[in-house]
Amino acid sequence: MKGKTIVIGVTGGIAIYKVADLCSKLTQRGADVWVLMTGSATRFVQPITFQALVRNPVLTDTFQEPNPAVISHIDVADRADLFLVAPATANIIGKMANGIADDIVTTAYLATKAPVWIAPAMNVNMYGHPAVQNNMRRLTEYGYRFIEPAEGYLACGWTGKGRLAEPAHILGEIEMFFADERHRDMEGVRLLVTAGATREAVDPVRFFTNHSTGKMGYAIAEAAAKRGAQVTLVSGKTNLTPPADVEFVPVVSAEDMYQAVIARYDKMDVIVKSAAVADYRPKSIHSQKMKKQPGDLVIELERTRDILAELGKRKTHQFLVGFAAETENVEENARGKLERKNADMIVANNVAQSGAGFGTDTNIVTIYTKDGEKRDLPQMSKAEIADRLLDAVLEACKKRRE
Repeated sequence: MKGKTIVIGVTGGIAIYKVADLCSKLTQRGADVWVLMTGSATRFVQPITFQALVRNPVLTDTFQEPNPAVISHIDVADRADLFLVAPATANIIGKMANGIADDIVTTAYLATKAPVWIAPAMNVNMYGHPAVQNNMRRLTEYGYRFIEPAEGYLACGWTGKGRLAEPAHILGEIEMFFADERHRDMEGVRLLVTAGATREAVDPVRFFTNHSTGKMGYAIAEAAAKRGAQVTLVSGKTNLTPPADVEFVPVVSAEDMYQAVIARYDKMDVIVKSAAVADYRPKSIHSQKMKKQPGDLVIELERTRDILAELGKRKTHQFLVGFAAETENVEENARGKLERKNADMIVANNVAQSGAGFGTDTNIVTIYTKDGEKRDLPQMSKAEIADRLLDAVLEACKKRRE
């Protein structure tokens, strides 16, 4: 979403806290976000909250003109690539449907030429009222898009349809909108991504694992799907929700992941192995819980199968991408791995560096290719890293065909 301007009209409702989260996520993905607030909205959240999240001034008054040469509500309306009203109350929907412009949100709405999206949030009975439904139909006829509210427990105590859609859902819809508008340059590409950490059992209660959260791999899978690829995500245990339009294959151990990947390898065009797979596992697994005993405990370990090396041996037409999470000698280790594993690309990062590695929403990586190229990516969101990586993969694949 880098380079896209999204104007969000915020109105007075308890769901406003979700919109703050949405604004933060959009900003992290590179969007230029501008927030307009009605007077009622400012009674729930102070404008400075949104200002801090989007790093732009927040407009709350039609007569708020910091620059006399610029009419603020016209200027912000002209900037918009997308105009979103969220949460949209019954009141604002009625105003929009009938051309009433008596606050900063409605005046900017009437002035914009951008696509208009509306995300309602209100009491279930208000949402179902004929007046509200008629206003929504009229706005739909104008060509505006509604993001349907969800069903559930409402702040008023009722249960039913009226909850503002979750920020992750709205974000996904916006990303898909801009992806479709921009390009689907991976149409027809069959891509497999591994993600997350494996678990190697010691007994029925304990296991060895690592700090990987799977965020990088899931971001790659989501970005590829939005660009039109047929994506298979083979994932160890994480706390993440699999992206939409992705074949999801959950696994537990390194051997599970090996079997899942090998079974699908021949049909794939691109493999991105971002999972943090255990190098060792207990040589024997206790069938019962091991009881605490006096003294030290020794557990004998054995090597797991090297998935990336095996893929490199079997490679025919596939483009193979590996990850190298390092704490020292990053370039030397990455280039060595590239050669030893017969990979086409290695994405390396120093997991000890602030803003990179496991558990963070950002990353700092360097991409090394088989033909000697090196590309440094500074700290940015993992979603943006994912798109930059896919750009590099497509460029390398194009060179290989030429």
